[in-house]
Amino acid sequence: MTKTPSIDRLAFMLAMLSAIGPFAIDAYLPAFPHIAAALGATRLEVQQTLTVYMGALALMVLWHGALADRFGRRRVLLLLTGVFALASLICALAPSIEWLWLGRALQGVSGGAGVVVGRAVVRDLHEGPQAQRLMSRVMLIFALAPAVAPMVGAGLLALAGWRSIFVFLAVFGAFLSWMVWRFLPETLDAESRQPLHPMSLLRGYASVFSHPAFMLLAAGIALNFNGFFVYVLSAPMFIIEHLGLGSGGFIWLFGPAVAGMMIGSVLSERVAGRWSQIRTVATGFALMFVAVMLNLGVSGLLPPGVPQSVLPIGVFSLGMSIAMPAMSLLALELFPARRGMASSCQSFLQIGLNAVTAGTTAPLLWGSTLSLAGGMAMFAALGLLTWLLWLRLPKARR
Repeated sequence: MTKTPSIDRLAFMLAMLSAIGPFAIDAYLPAFPHIAAALGATRLEVQQTLTVYMGALALMVLWHGALADRFGRRRVLLLLTGVFALASLICALAPSIEWLWLGRALQGVSGGAGVVVGRAVVRDLHEGPQAQRLMSRVMLIFALAPAVAPMVGAGLLALAGWRSIFVFLAVFGAFLSWMVWRFLPETLDAESRQPLHPMSLLRGYASVFSHPAFMLLAAGIALNFNGFFVYVLSAPMFIIEHLGLGSGGFIWLFGPAVAGMMIGSVLSERVAGRWSQIRTVATGFALMFVAVMLNLGVSGLLPPGVPQSVLPIGVFSLGMSIAMPAMSLLALELFPARRGMASSCQSFLQIGLNAVTAGTTAPLLWGSTLSLAGGMAMFAALGLLTWLLWLRLPKARR
């Protein structure tokens, strides 16, 4: 029987499992023009590889939690990290854009397991301030992934071409499978497992998606994240076209964003148990709106460039990372017997919104830095609205 790892090792392992998503999205962004040229595809067709990935991700995360509630956390993670490795090889060998779409869909089917099941593992093992500290520590390590991924992708692109990026992702998936097999114990005992009976699942999903407090919290998390993620989805246009930087310039976007995430995660861990969750989230929103106003001012009054066009993104990610752990735990605490399913539903809403943004909203916003700043403001305002509505709910329904 694998023994329970230390807090530091557990945080590192869960962060690496969560990092599948950022690596599957960010690592190949610098290669978009090369993929289009190699496969004879248009820029929009290459952009749709993001949409396909995120659409499959959104649909499948609804099942990751239910499967983990039925078969256990460890078994589901082992299987799906292996599928991710295989899907990455399909992408690496793709002879056409259609084959790349297929590989990306399979990556999406398997890529969300780490973050969904990882959140359930945290709540299996800890609660209250200790759970918030662990979640914040996971986010601290995880925050490095969006900065490292495009740099790894750009380096591999220069050394061995765009296909090597997907070979790297295949190796990464295989490494995660080994790490789960070697170090992660099963955290859900047999007595707590839930059936996969269709009516039981239907009742479970209905109870989660019809819960006003859960829906407001999950929607708020998704909207806040999208305020930052619209820049990730628009990164090739933002970095190369608007800021006039080459494929090596992605660090100017991801560097400040990651610094903000890391500082926010440290602060969230430090205030756990000292501040109420409501105070923590309110502080995060205050910082996000400082960033929104700064971003609108810079984009409207100054020419695009560094550092002025990227610093507001770092401030926004700082506020987002302070608020997100507390909001996630508030949502999961509503369903103690179905944490896996609740985590799946939360991820479904977030990734589903990301997929819609990837396919429709981002292309409408990436025409200028001001329109991107307006997109950040729109998502942040909607996120704040959901939080204010949650606060107005009677305490008994929260």
